[in-house]
Amino acid sequence: MGIKITGTGIYLPPHIETSKETASLIDKSEKWVISKTGVVERRKSDIDVDKMGAIAASQALEGNANPDLIINASGVPKQTIPDTSVFFQRELGLNDIPCFSIHGTCLSFLIALKNASALIESKTYNKILIISADRGTTGRNPNEPESAALLGDGAAAVLIEPGNKINNFHYWKMNTWSEGAELTEVRGGGTALHPQNPITKPEDNLFTMDGPNIYKIARKKAFKMVQKTFKSVDFEKTDVSWVIPHQASEKAVTAYHEYGGFDKNRVINILDKTGNCVAASMPMAFVTAVDDGRINRGDLLYFIGTGAGLSMACALVSY
Repeated sequence: MGIKITGTGIYLPPHIETSKETASLIDKSEKWVISKTGVVERRKSDIDVDKMGAIAASQALEGNANPDLIINASGVPKQTIPDTSVFFQRELGLNDIPCFSIHGTCLSFLIALKNASALIESKTYNKILIISADRGTTGRNPNEPESAALLGDGAAAVLIEPGNKINNFHYWKMNTWSEGAELTEVRGGGTALHPQNPITKPEDNLFTMDGPNIYKIARKKAFKMVQKTFKSVDFEKTDVSWVIPHQASEKAVTAYHEYGGFDKNRVINILDKTGNCVAASMPMAFVTAVDDGRINRGDLLYFIGTGAGLSMACALVSY
């Protein structure tokens, strides 16, 4: 059994923060921000993730019946307990529908897509709503300019249903290398550095990332993952209609052309207008390209990206 994405939605907060405004927050120049990250502007939300996600989800559900499962696939929760998916359900007015989270940081959407495919194929659920919503700007660390200059806010949602009898989820691969656990962190908020723990510092609750080291490690691992993908399937790289990477940074996105061997005009890149929106960035790139007509039915899509951990995953799917 195949799957079909029958609905898509996106929420771009109306407030645009320019690179000049970002520069003033981190005591850098506008030129520095753009040259280091490639982000010209990003959105900054005045509403929280539950409302952001519900707006995107309402678009995905337009003209469709209600889902029978909601999966939250975001990077940062609204609060520790209860699960953020509960707040999505409440905002959408979809009482009684089961919901839970899949948390793989920036890979949450891709992991949720794979799991939704399996749940549909097993006939456990028939209509699954995946929502990714992140407010990266709330956790920016002004003392870490390069990561702070990357982050933005946004949300996207997709509705997954059974497709035809031809399996169109062609390939899936995920690896995790826990030696990279300290490369991308928000140390606070959990049991190790609980807010009431006297050793917890305010900066423990902010995002921190060793960007250069992550890029150095991830680029090599991404190259190997791409190689393995196309040794494992009956497709060539030239068969891929669109590469949809996690919008980690300008260097990370363009690496799929420069080192991965894909046509640069076939790599979806929205980073300059949105920044890195954590888990929401990959589905936002996908929905943007659907909405502007680049992605069409039958296109072969290659989703790929990295997440904190360090993890990497990819999926080859026919749209």
